[in-house]
Amino acid sequence: MSEIAIMTDSNCGIMPGSEPRPNIHIIPMPVLIDGEIFFEGTSITTDTFYQKLSGGSKVSTSLPSPGDVISMWTALLKSYDEIVYIPMSSGLSNSCANAAMLASDEPFAGRVHVVDNHRISVTQMQSVLDACDLAAEGLSGRQIQETLERESLDASIYIAVDTLEYLKRGGRVTPAAAAIGTVLNLKPVLTIQGDKLDAFAKVRGMKSAFRTMCKAVQHDMDTRFLPLKEKGLLKVGMAETLMPEKEFASWKQRFQEYFPDMEIVHYPLTMSIGCHTGPGALGVGVFRVHTP
Repeated sequence: MSEIAIMTDSNCGIMPGSEPRPNIHIIPMPVLIDGEIFFEGTSITTDTFYQKLSGGSKVSTSLPSPGDVISMWTALLKSYDEIVYIPMSSGLSNSCANAAMLASDEPFAGRVHVVDNHRISVTQMQSVLDACDLAAEGLSGRQIQETLERESLDASIYIAVDTLEYLKRGGRVTPAAAAIGTVLNLKPVLTIQGDKLDAFAKVRGMKSAFRTMCKAVQHDMDTRFLPLKEKGLLKVGMAETLMPEKEFASWKQRFQEYFPDMEIVHYPLTMSIGCHTGPGALGVGVFRVHTP
């Protein structure tokens, strides 16, 4: 059985140095703040990121540089026979396409397998764990890639945004709409269904937004994910951006009450999403796992 490294980026919620399994390797996502490059989980903390974001700094996210990706691949292939690389969704970033192009050339062709996984945050994290399990079962890098791509769209994410300010900054809502929404206490609910971050609903207050998201997850479980639910192949997850611990614990308790028989997976929303949502955002999701 070949030795396979599972590589991903910090968009999955796992930070460099916090890998839960020895064959998982994380490349940090770069963040641009007032023209200076920082790397998620290594050269900038979550608190500092949101201080800069809330303080009016010009913040944007970028892609791992080709040089950094190649450097990590080269280092890993000294210890492993193959690499399965699971970047964030190709619908949200060019990271996957760029990596696939790099992997098509020597010395990486046939040894580095880039997964077009259509996932981010807790759903991407689950794919990383699934890849580890598949490698342990003896599948090749190519077989793991094919399996994850075949199952990639079996996931839904819903995100409630606490403020419209950052959607306004990113041009996703107009200043007028943001002002009206703030006055009316409107909380947008966004969704990721494999690719783009899209609008799902607008409701008044976070409690209503949370109920809307829970109902959406339940609907997904009762319809398109029902066969997976009946086989015990579903998990639910939660994620948040810079939220007080007690507040998040309260939301998690309510989420468990909605789904008392489900295991809840929790990882924080990463800076790539937080850049658009700002602090106080809350995400929930449902996703396939490869094995019960």
